[in-house]
Amino acid sequence: MPAKTVNAAIEELRNAVQSLEIAIDGRFDKEKDVSEFEGEVRRVNTDRSRLAQELDQSQFRANRLEEVNREVSRRLVTAMETIRAVLDR
Repeated sequence: MPAKTVNAAIEELRNAVQSLEIAIDGRFDKEKDVSEFEGEVRRVNTDRSRLAQELDQSQFRANRLEEVNREVSRRLVTAMETIRAVLDR
């Protein structure tokens, strides 16, 4: 009877070790997934920062073009008024 008890204990130990190995493998897989996820989050944040910077630059250029457009329009109006004044003489 003691041999069966020892054999049963050894079998339980094998099962426990196998369960532990499965749990460890699962943990490693989860850590790998988390690392990949964290890497993807870093890439997304980098892209977001780059896009935000590009948007700021584009907005600045658009504002500058709007200012230049207003100045050109003002100068055209002045030139047209000057031409009319010359033609009306």
